Amino acid sequence: MIKGKNLAFILFLFLGFCMSYAQSNYTSDQNINSLLAKKRKYNKKNGSGYRIQLYNGTEQRAKNVRQNFILKFSEYGKPKMSYELPEWKVRVGRFNTKLEADRALNKIKEKFSGAIVIPY
Repeated sequence: MIKGKNLAFILFLFLGFCMSYAQSNYTSDQNINSLLAKKRKYNKKNGSGYRIQLYNGTEQRAKNVRQNFILKFSEYGKPKMSYELPEWKVRVGRFNTKLEADRALNKIKEKFSGAIVIPY
């Protein structure tokens, strides 16, 4: 049988272990929260999410793709054209998740087979 002093000692060790375990979990939670805050700050500064690239190539063809897209898929807004050496790019949308972008891509690919999802 465990006597009173031994029981108290075992109980003391058990409580000490529980407190140190709880402290380590709290520290881990603080580290996770700190990393999440840094990620949010980075995303706010640099942007995050996905766009759909409709076309990559010559300027005239990019203008045609943009105009056709506006006529067929107005619900995604107006596509933006940009020039990144050596080609023109036509991109549309601001999707928060890849899943959202993929769902839109499934509809868009029916008319624009070369469309792809890209991060921004």
